[in-house]
Amino acid sequence: MLTRILTQGPIPRVEIARRTGLSQAAVTKAVAPLIEAGFVTDQLSPSAVDEAVEIRAELGIGRPVSPLTVVAESISVIGLKVTPTDLIGVITDFRAGIQATRHQPLPDTSAETVIQQLAVLAKEMMDSISEPAGPLIGIGVAVSGDVDSRHGVVRDSPFMGWRDVPVAALLSEELGVPVLVENDVRALTIAEHWFGVGVNADSFAVVTIGSGVGCGLYINGEVVSGAHGVSGELGHLPLAPGDLVCTCGRRGCVETVASSDAILARVRETTGRPELDLSGAIQLAHGGDEHAQEAFDRAGEVIGSALAAMVNLVGPELVVIAGEGVADYDLYDQRMRQAFAAHAFGAAGDCRLMLRSHTFDNWARGAAATVIRAYVRSQPPFHR
Repeated sequence: MLTRILTQGPIPRVEIARRTGLSQAAVTKAVAPLIEAGFVTDQLSPSAVDEAVEIRAELGIGRPVSPLTVVAESISVIGLKVTPTDLIGVITDFRAGIQATRHQPLPDTSAETVIQQLAVLAKEMMDSISEPAGPLIGIGVAVSGDVDSRHGVVRDSPFMGWRDVPVAALLSEELGVPVLVENDVRALTIAEHWFGVGVNADSFAVVTIGSGVGCGLYINGEVVSGAHGVSGELGHLPLAPGDLVCTCGRRGCVETVASSDAILARVRETTGRPELDLSGAIQLAHGGDEHAQEAFDRAGEVIGSALAAMVNLVGPELVVIAGEGVADYDLYDQRMRQAFAAHAFGAAGDCRLMLRSHTFDNWARGAAATVIRAYVRSQPPFHR
């Protein structure tokens, strides 16, 4: 019940009854303790009612009667995103609305240093939470790589150089609050599922392009975690030349051609300009330099082929292309779409490709969304 109100509200009781098959009396009985606890309200502000009316009018639905919505300020959540160079933190409300942000540089990527800095940043953010914000229910941490979210362990993160780091146990002991650790792309997908494009989608994928290439999947009513905690590793499909070695130690991965680091390395090599940074490579490509354009074309070709392989296998109705790398999406858009169309089988080619730019704050928000989902579902560490 709370999940429906959180992800689909403002929503009237009668509509909840229709969607769940419950009687209105049963809905009223189920909602009563949520209202009493302060998580839900039917006393919307005039502006919130107007917003609900506008949204429902666009969907061809009538004016809401006694609409229910989550009290956003009833709880607070902290989301943390770990990169090799920085920590990014956000404080969100119950609807994953960002209330505050903090960025902190990292001196190195050792697990000991990062855990220590995560604790310092989290404590600073915990101390900054004040009324009208609600109590802190937990902290989410998003890290790239193979993450065992159930036990809070980063099993293998090539970008960070970590293996078998019990992040959740170390942080929760230090901070005294529940801590969840999740793969960063899967966390972003959870945020899209509950608070973004996935709210009304039957299936979708989130593909992130930047320092790495990742993929999160929402299929059959759930974000896919994989039987062993690994799924959607689009960046490690062997679709690139076999002589290229990936950061994961394997050869021919998509990331060896399509990541921002790979594109920059290719431009440096073909132009003979080792001093170039990524912005310089982008500028060259926009200026018509054939070597720089070739690097982006090659990336687009491989990304498009990887997208087609993923869509052929799982058949999502929508693919959201996100991440810091999409700011220069125009440089490989045409080649990517051509490769996708060439390799997508039959009706799989009808899958929509949608661009959505994300900042690192959005990645941290994804970490917070994993906490909200676990809290509402009473999943570990929120046994109730």
